[in-house]
Formats: sequence, C-alpha cells, structure tokens
Amino acid sequence: MYPAELIKPMREDLAGAGFEELHSAEAVEKAINAKGTTLVVVNSVCGCAAANARPAAKFSLTNSKKPDHAVTVFAGVDFEAVDKARSLMVPFPPSSPSMALFKDGELVHMIERHHIEGRPAEVIAENLMAAYNEFC
Repeated sequence: MYPAELIKPMREDLAGAGFEELHSAEAVEKAINAKGTTLVVVNSVCGCAAANARPAAKFSLTNSKKPDHAVTVFAGVDFEAVDKARSLMVPFPPSSPSMALFKDGELVHMIERHHIEGRPAEVIAENLMAAYNEFC
C-alpha cells in the first residue's frame, strides 16, 4: 500500500475534475451497474498515469457527449474496489492505469496500459471521445 500523502495529489487530480472515488467493491458494483454510461479509471502512481492517463480522462470529459458517471479506483491502494472493477473488465487482463466504459453494466470499450504508455494524452482522449460518441 502506498502512503496516503504520496497518492493524495494523484487522487485529487481526478476527484477535482469530477470523478467519484470508489473505495469498496459494493460502490464499484453500484456505479458500474447504474443506468446509462460509466467511465471507470484505474488510477496509478506510475508516470504514464500522470503524463497520459489522467490528463486524457479529464480532457475526454470536454466532449459534447460524455458518460453519465465518471468514477475512479486507485491501484495499490483501493484493493477491494480495484479487484471488483477488474473482475468486470474481463476478458482484459489487469493493468494500471486503464480505463473502461460501461453501458448499463456492460463493458463496451477498454483502454489498457499498453494503449496508454507512450501515447500523448490527446490521442487517448480522442479514443475515449470516439467511444462516448458511439455509446453515450
């Protein structure tokens, strides 16, 4: 587990942009199964989360169509919540950071770590926005 003071700014980066932080399996289940669309960001301490994933997730929400709900869990901290989120992202293997779009509880779009590493935030955001345009 990472120290709270280390991850606080990383949590606040998404929370400050309107993402709801989820800390339990029950909260994840409720958010993902909510009516409409839900973006789930598996946040992380790694550099690609800071440089690519979080900026992309935040920028993607400027799209005219966007998810009804935006939530986040933190890998290496929110163990129960992350495990539950990942169990609903099958068949994709666990990766951090990652992003998934659910519609009425069904996984409809996934961005894994290997889609995030080395890609500019703008390209990742465009990928998410295309998914929003299709599913939201």
